[in-house]
Amino acid sequence: MARSPLPPVPSRLLDVEVADRATRRAPEALVVAEGVTPAGIPDDTGFTGSEGEVRALPGTDGPRWLVGVGKGTPRHFRAAGAAFVRAARSHLGAEADSGGRPPLTVQARLPESAGAGDYAAFATGVLLGGYSYRVTASDDSVRLRTVRLLAPEGTVEEFAAAVSRAREFARATSLARDLANTPSNVKSPAWLASTAERVVADVRGLSVTVRDEKWLAERKFGGILAAGGGSANPPRLVELSYRPRGATTHLVFVGKGITFDTGGLSLKPAEGMHLMRTDMSGGGAVIAALRAIAALGLKVRVTGLVPSAENAISGSAYRPGDVVRHYGGRTTRVDNTDAEGRMVLADALAYGTATYRPDVVVDVATLTGAMKVALGLRTGGLFATDDALAERIRAAGDEVGESWWRMPLSEEYADAVRAELADVRQCPPGPGGITAALFLREFTAGLPWAHLDIAGPARAEDTYAEVVPGGTGFGARTLVEFAASYA
Repeated sequence: MARSPLPPVPSRLLDVEVADRATRRAPEALVVAEGVTPAGIPDDTGFTGSEGEVRALPGTDGPRWLVGVGKGTPRHFRAAGAAFVRAARSHLGAEADSGGRPPLTVQARLPESAGAGDYAAFATGVLLGGYSYRVTASDDSVRLRTVRLLAPEGTVEEFAAAVSRAREFARATSLARDLANTPSNVKSPAWLASTAERVVADVRGLSVTVRDEKWLAERKFGGILAAGGGSANPPRLVELSYRPRGATTHLVFVGKGITFDTGGLSLKPAEGMHLMRTDMSGGGAVIAALRAIAALGLKVRVTGLVPSAENAISGSAYRPGDVVRHYGGRTTRVDNTDAEGRMVLADALAYGTATYRPDVVVDVATLTGAMKVALGLRTGGLFATDDALAERIRAAGDEVGESWWRMPLSEEYADAVRAELADVRQCPPGPGGITAALFLREFTAGLPWAHLDIAGPARAEDTYAEVVPGGTGFGARTLVEFAASYA
């Protein structure tokens, strides 16, 4: 049988281990803070120690690379780890291509002042900075297998525990990237649902239930059915449940799962449509976060809902001017079929709040181009009905290296959400990101709620820090750290 050209999901991560002894014959990197000149290193290398700077050293004695960690903040350690693993892979690949037998292990010696959090940040950079997703028939087997972090004697156990935790966070980001990057001729709503079932099967305490189009129709999930009505691939609702004993807080995470978005009858421009395979990045973040939360054994109950559909064009596609009845009965007048994300989220929010009455609801979605204009491509938009909730999410993002900027839920635009023909209108006039959030708020039953718009940072065109081109997995680590703050 021919091997599938698709990479495996989830991707295989490097092994990152912590030890107090170096491995003989494994090339070594010396991680250096900005402005520090390591003993025994020539002054004429031109190395400054700035974040992510890598300098190869000639000869075979001593370290092979110098890696800069800048001012030594967690962000700088992540960037250094990512730069190091890229340099190491490039070197070992060139050695193999020239007929050599490169080692499968490389090692890095961090500054003596580095603590457990610094080792965790460096490991995160290593694990994510070398991520790659390519659909190819060639053998792209990873030559580098293990990165050993050299720690002072007596610190190995503590630092290894921090690195192990960081690995679960990185695994969440990597899985979210895999799901976003999978091409949409494979990634139907059914594929996303079955993959969610498969990737969590080995995680204790986490279950997945998949609802099909018949179940959705019987319970009147009109938003999901409308968004997916034009496709030959029917929609799904993926429900993940993690209920540890002793948990006193219940969180509901809702992630947009549009596996491809043509815009429907309100057709998108052709130039960027090929990128719409990543329009389920919010749903991918929720699936990946639930897996990590359960794997870490966090003492907080979490339910994940991923409404998934393919927004396509056909005689059965929904139309501008339609009135759609959501789960729970509220109706929406459709203004633009390319605003399908809020249609599926409305159903899932209404279902989650009515079914579970959770303590907190958070939705995450590549929802509006307005957020890309407002905040660029590296910062997520944060809307929240509660100041403490907003701060908790922002702090979680800071802890894991994902940047959020709080946006206003401006009440002066709230009346614009009302419609004459239906309860609410899908695309009210006014600032697009804000009015979209106000629309979603209508389906949250007054519960503490936050909306995370990741339209900008969910996809990258260039390499920076631990991010590589393609789906970034943005949001997954924030959700895990946010859940951990309640545990």
